[in-house]
Amino acid sequence: MTGIRKWRTRWGWMLIAVAAVVLILWFSGSFGGGSASKGNREMGSELPVVKLAAGVKGSTAEPSYGEYLAGFEGKSRPDYEIVIEAADYSREDGAEVKKLQDYEGNKGISVYTGEQGELEWKVNIPEGGLYNLSLLYYPVEGKSSSIERQLKIDGGIPFEEAGYLQFDRIWDNEKAEIEQDNQGNDLRPKQAERPGWREVLLEDSDGFITEPLQFYLEKGEHTLTLSASREPMVIRSLKLFRYAEALPYEQVLQQYQAEGLKETEGQLVIVQGEAATAKSSPTLYPLSERSSPSVSPYNSSKVRINTIGGYNWRLPGQWIEWEIDVPETGLYHIGFRTQQNFVRGIYSTRKLTIDGQVPFEEMNRAPFRYKSGYRIDVMGGDDPYLFKLEEGKHVLRMEVSLGEFAPLIQQVEDSLLNLNAMYRKILMITGTKPDEFRDYRVEQRIPELLELFQAESERLRAIADRLVELSGQSSDQEALLNTMAVQLDEMVKDPDTIPRRLAAYKTNTGGLGTWLQQAREQPLEIDEIYIASPGKKLPGGGMSAGDKIVHELSTFGASFFIDYNQIGNVSAKKDQRSVTVWIGSGRDQANAIKAMIDETFTPETGINVNLKLVNMGTILPATLAGQGPDVAMQIGNDLPVNFAMRNAAADLTQLSGYDEVAARFRESAIVPYEYRGGVYALPETQTFNMLFYRKDVLAELGLEVPETWDDVANLLAVLNKNHMAFGLPVVAQAPNQWTTLPPNSMYATLLMQNGGQFYRNNDTESDLDSKTGIEAFKQWTEYYTDYKLEREYDFPNRFRTGQMPIGIADYTTYNQLSVFAPEIRGLWGFAPVPGTAQEDGSVDRTVPSGGSGVLMLENAKDKEAAWEFLKWWTSDETQTSFGREMEGLMGAAARYPTANIKALEQLPWPVEDYKNLEEQFKWVEGIPEVPGGYSTGRNLFNAFYRSVISGVEPREAIMDSVQYIHDEIRNKQEEFGQPQK
Repeated sequence: MTGIRKWRTRWGWMLIAVAAVVLILWFSGSFGGGSASKGNREMGSELPVVKLAAGVKGSTAEPSYGEYLAGFEGKSRPDYEIVIEAADYSREDGAEVKKLQDYEGNKGISVYTGEQGELEWKVNIPEGGLYNLSLLYYPVEGKSSSIERQLKIDGGIPFEEAGYLQFDRIWDNEKAEIEQDNQGNDLRPKQAERPGWREVLLEDSDGFITEPLQFYLEKGEHTLTLSASREPMVIRSLKLFRYAEALPYEQVLQQYQAEGLKETEGQLVIVQGEAATAKSSPTLYPLSERSSPSVSPYNSSKVRINTIGGYNWRLPGQWIEWEIDVPETGLYHIGFRTQQNFVRGIYSTRKLTIDGQVPFEEMNRAPFRYKSGYRIDVMGGDDPYLFKLEEGKHVLRMEVSLGEFAPLIQQVEDSLLNLNAMYRKILMITGTKPDEFRDYRVEQRIPELLELFQAESERLRAIADRLVELSGQSSDQEALLNTMAVQLDEMVKDPDTIPRRLAAYKTNTGGLGTWLQQAREQPLEIDEIYIASPGKKLPGGGMSAGDKIVHELSTFGASFFIDYNQIGNVSAKKDQRSVTVWIGSGRDQANAIKAMIDETFTPETGINVNLKLVNMGTILPATLAGQGPDVAMQIGNDLPVNFAMRNAAADLTQLSGYDEVAARFRESAIVPYEYRGGVYALPETQTFNMLFYRKDVLAELGLEVPETWDDVANLLAVLNKNHMAFGLPVVAQAPNQWTTLPPNSMYATLLMQNGGQFYRNNDTESDLDSKTGIEAFKQWTEYYTDYKLEREYDFPNRFRTGQMPIGIADYTTYNQLSVFAPEIRGLWGFAPVPGTAQEDGSVDRTVPSGGSGVLMLENAKDKEAAWEFLKWWTSDETQTSFGREMEGLMGAAARYPTANIKALEQLPWPVEDYKNLEEQFKWVEGIPEVPGGYSTGRNLFNAFYRSVISGVEPREAIMDSVQYIHDEIRNKQEEFGQPQK
């Protein structure tokens, strides 16, 4: 009993001691749930402090334009004009330079500069101050993209915006008249360059700064350097001067009165919107509006080209010009029949110039507010402005401008960058899945956290209030800003909840990024332009109820007789050679292809093409029923061999000129279409992986772009320590049982880099059970078991926030990021994927390729005609033209990943980025398609999940799956009569 009593006493004192420790820790806030008392905060000072880096932009070497200009506040703007002749350059470095005499009618010596290298000039400044800078240039033929340059002063970029200067090309309809197909429908006019000499002021290409850029130059000698990053141009001169800003309307009106100008009477000049004479982009082609009878010209059943602009005309800096013929000198009103039913909460803004001059200050930001349907917008609204126009021809230009929204949008961008930077700092402490029972005390370890959250909340609320003030109504535009502000307030009020709110915080910042992208878009569709005397009545704006009823009945009736799947001309002559082609992409792509066919292929060959837009899932049953096409375009890599096994696809090697056609592509692109010595399709597109990385985040962490997988392992240790992620290609199941799942590209990369292959014995057996196959599978799965990498994720969004600052993805992700995440422009890049070190010291960077092809059916009625079409479609000229057309139609996000080697070189990639792309292309290999090969991707996926999720040993998991692959391949070989080896 005495021993028990002693034992109890001993444990009693121990329990009391433990309780005391718990109470001390509880009141000190070390356990979750404790409030942050004064003592808590004092103890927190002993914790390691995470210093908040400046916002993402702060990690760049150059200040923003606003910061730059603030440093020279109060400085004078000298009224000097200093012209620098382009031919008087003092230095050239790596640039392709040619001096041209009297080029394109411009007297004197001009200088041709290529799409890379630098050209430098010396200039002597008579008086220090702020100067505007203009460039007189000629957009020589290139790759149909905007010209990009970087400006340096005395060897350095003065501010961030000077690193991305854009110079437009000039576009117009290729033909003066709108043509029609043989069904009576207007054809969309093809856009062609109409180059000419242009003098432009250097401006912010993002549109956040609505006035021309100013540069501070001290008295004395300076150097100006232009660095090329995309497209060639001819430069005649540079000019430093003081830009004269437009006067307010009231002052201009007084000048009219002083000049004795009178209002004209009885005049009305109508210019059709689609009759534009020049545009800054090929995306600004005339449109067909069929939803409203209020447009002119109008037809309820036929396609009529009758408007211009729309959603394509939305990005800051895009402009359209019209020529107007004024009957007499005097004062006029200017109006537009427009449709702006695209954006609520903010209005579309345009900058209006006449003969290159803004008539008065208000025309820098002419508003077009939201309204359903077409209406008449007269400049000045209820009290219209008067415009001075002299008799004769003038050029009226409308340019997309952010106007009064510019500073607000820029403020939101700055806020987003700060919030994303803070998110990364919090993640370094809490990880992506914080423990809800732990108090991380992030507000102490990041001292600026609460102060920044409070400041950003106040800023977002002020922006939301200003949006309501400008637009005159509440909308979802400011709702998201207020939602973010409310969350920030709650986090400031109760810092202990910050880790638990991270998921919602990430969602809201992602929404803020989407808001930022959408707010920059200012669409507007124009049907007609009116130059009218003040007393002249303008045509009606909208449509009446009766017009709408007639329109709806007419279109409904026409739907019974019109085949909307048919694109363009339809073969009408029974004796004319024709080819039926099916395409499964969008109508824009189909229209572009049909236009090219009618312009080049049919006139050159005499072969008509019936192009149909269909669901490509119907091609197999249609072919079996004898109703299939002659040619199928944009089909997956698995389909040609699938058809070849069934003798449904034509062997292209048996047709004349095949070897010459095949030389257009890399061998890797043709591999998926080879079967039993034949080739059953030609490549259209070819894609592969690249390594994307955030320059700023890697710099913060002191990391470099990895060259090998060993480097990746070292990098993962640092990323994991900071709770950041590395993105490997997503491991996802096929959306349905009918869709072939290709082998995971990451596994294929590791397999091929180590000398492995997918199939052996003439593609009759899977080789994934080889030593190399098993080792590659083990290495692949260890990234998920040992390093805990994520299997499925949204790479663009995580890359944008910096949570996943490096990852491997299809190279077409470049196009998405360029458009989707403008706020991180210049802060990311892409490079060849990490490789496997070889015994000789070299690095193998092999990656697999994917893509699509064009297939000729075995039962094609006229195989020679179909082969002519295939040769035409995959030719260098056609692929280049289509690629540029797609980018012209839909912007940089639609850059075409053509498989044609020469055509890819002609697409408008920035020079440095294309070099990286070309370097990786050297290492691309194709994955062969075999009978039963559809089981490879699915069983590889199953093996992966058995190993990573269920914990099965990798060797056992892959060996079990390979047996299923063997069986499926063997069954298909027996089914289709291929002899066993």
